[in-house]
Amino acid sequence: MADRAPLWPAIDKPSHPHDSAHLHVIGLARYVDDGAEPADMLHLAFGQSEQAHARIAAMDLSAVRAAPGVVAVYTAADIPGANDVSPMAGDDRLLADGEVICVGQSVFLVAATSRDAARRAARLGRIDYEPLPALVTIEEARAAGSLIEPTQRMARGDAAAALATAPRRATGGFDMGGQDHFYLEGQVAIATPGEDGQMHILSSTQHPSEIQHLVAHMLHRPSADVTVEVRRMGGAFGGKETQAALFAAAAALVASKTGRPAKFRCDRDDDMAMTGKRHDFRVDYDVGFDDEGRILALSLRLASRCGVTVDLSPAINDRAMFHADNCYWLPDVEIVSERLKTHTVSATAFRGFGGPQGMLAIERIIDDVAARTGRDPLAVRIANLYGPDRDVTPYAMRVEDNIAPQMIARLRETARYDERQAAVEAFNARNNVLKKGIALTPVKFGISFTTTHLNQAGALVHVYADGSIQINHGGTEMGQGLYIKVAQVVADVFAVPVSTVRITATRTDKVPNTSATAASSGADLNGMAAFEAATTIRDRLAAFLARTHGCAAGDVRFTPDGVRFGDQCLSFATLCRKAHIGRISLSSTGYYATPGIVYDRESHKGRPFYYFAYGAAVSEVVVDTLTGEHRVLAVDILHDVGRSLNPAIDMGQIEGGFLQGQGWLTTEELVFDANGRLLTHSPATYKIPTASDRPRHFAIHLWDGDNVQPTINRSKAVGEPPFMLAISVFSALGRTIAATAPDKRALPPLNAPATPEAILRAIAGHRAA
Repeated sequence: MADRAPLWPAIDKPSHPHDSAHLHVIGLARYVDDGAEPADMLHLAFGQSEQAHARIAAMDLSAVRAAPGVVAVYTAADIPGANDVSPMAGDDRLLADGEVICVGQSVFLVAATSRDAARRAARLGRIDYEPLPALVTIEEARAAGSLIEPTQRMARGDAAAALATAPRRATGGFDMGGQDHFYLEGQVAIATPGEDGQMHILSSTQHPSEIQHLVAHMLHRPSADVTVEVRRMGGAFGGKETQAALFAAAAALVASKTGRPAKFRCDRDDDMAMTGKRHDFRVDYDVGFDDEGRILALSLRLASRCGVTVDLSPAINDRAMFHADNCYWLPDVEIVSERLKTHTVSATAFRGFGGPQGMLAIERIIDDVAARTGRDPLAVRIANLYGPDRDVTPYAMRVEDNIAPQMIARLRETARYDERQAAVEAFNARNNVLKKGIALTPVKFGISFTTTHLNQAGALVHVYADGSIQINHGGTEMGQGLYIKVAQVVADVFAVPVSTVRITATRTDKVPNTSATAASSGADLNGMAAFEAATTIRDRLAAFLARTHGCAAGDVRFTPDGVRFGDQCLSFATLCRKAHIGRISLSSTGYYATPGIVYDRESHKGRPFYYFAYGAAVSEVVVDTLTGEHRVLAVDILHDVGRSLNPAIDMGQIEGGFLQGQGWLTTEELVFDANGRLLTHSPATYKIPTASDRPRHFAIHLWDGDNVQPTINRSKAVGEPPFMLAISVFSALGRTIAATAPDKRALPPLNAPATPEAILRAIAGHRAA
């Protein structure tokens, strides 16, 4: 298969390398921890809770203060303002106050002359606890009725009545685990005090403005006194959307108290124990369908472990509900979402933001319906797709850009799905130990923040008199290529080489009140804001030429050969010099707010998304039925990025997203003990995919179609949607396990992640069913 010729239309679009690629390769890309440290810099560590839930009866920190290198030790009583690092609910403490609510919670803060000195000293604190009841699992929280917010319900029609009259009916359920972000660069922040109470913070964060506001409230200062800066992150995946605030606030507290710069570089084990993960879910369903596998009614219950504080769980669980339809029309449906509070570290944003959990649920249901009807799962998927007069989601948004049927049809042909399916069946008939499976699954992912006011962005563009350009915007760079995409947008406005454009670090004192770089909307929002700023300057330059050379502004054309007007042509640099001498402003802000977003959370109805991004993947796997080990043999992907801003960057995002999704569903297992302590807190016990897990045949192609919505250059978001293409791996594994007892029309009892142990349990359960 590796030498199979692709049958795809050529896509001739410009690609530019990542703006930092050459610096990454030679080791000169600077991250927060790479700057020279002043001689008086302090290094920080937290004293952490060893209990999941307890009152703090007494705390003796004398040994901590006396430890070598220790300069200061702080508790909640030392915080001048708000003891809060939460994104919205006010329930995440910088330092515990009277009570601990999960293992690993920060209780006290140590500042020392070295990182090792701070970490050693933090272990010397003596805390007397009075244990309180602790809830660790979804089952325990359910039994106790422990919720972070009331259970939510989204519905259309009468699911109960439709279930009662459906020709066929099935119930089932499964569990899916959480996932650690495992960014290469851990949580890190440096705070440097300025004059008159001002504070500068370098942070590895996706949300500089949120850290600015939280630190200001914590220090009891106005936001204007705090500047947060981030040039790049070594990965984030949602784990630095809210979680970075804890470490930045700790550094700012120490810097404010001591007047010395302070750095918090978190150890990997501590990072994994203290920071939030992807939500793990329990899924239960009751589905009604006909003999062709068409779903007639569905009652779906999604229960998630949210952890001990609210964090972003309401929006994440909402998005799981939004994506419980994926590409399928559900005529009578009820989706119930339980948001369970447990005494474990709070779950948080992760690539897909709840979408993968909702989408995996419906794809598992489709596989169950296919198994019970004896039909090929792809035929059942096609039978249930959105289409004419079947194009309204359970939350009442019309699907106006549905290209899933065409994408599935093309991928089915080009990936030779039917031929390969027949070959898989022949292989399984000949082999008793090794079994194969193949699956094709689609993706429909909504693009926009579901919290409406977050769909806005600002940008600042400077054009200098020599024709060079500098841009700044609220988006952050975490390796995804946002900076180069926005630079291309600005370069295109002036028709100059992208090398003319200098990208500068994201700073809250340049572009204020920004949203997090999340929801796959970084290029959509910031690209459009930068376009608006650059277009304002270009219009000024055109008007200047029109006024000084007696031509119409509309006749001025910016081309790669120069700026043309009439029969004359000036280089862009020459025009900028003339405009500066002519007292024309060459600087402008730009602003963009996504139009048409309306959503009523009380009724769970409206249009929460500007558009959908689509994709489809075929995955082929093989399982050793004696050991439970598996290998992904081949993957073919067709993905929709609209008119790509940068195909090379987009292809990298698709490949990386797929492999991270594959890790979530196959190898990455979070294990907590009965006391809420994370046991898989290091690379020794937590397995992310490696190069050897990448399939030998891995073909990725872009769909050749523009976005129907007027996004920047008619492109589509690419950060999160590819993650869910990996559901095809999980579906293929389910079919492989089913092949161990092919006469049984039942869905194997497989939970995610499909580790070797989980696969062996599923094989045994399927054979015994």
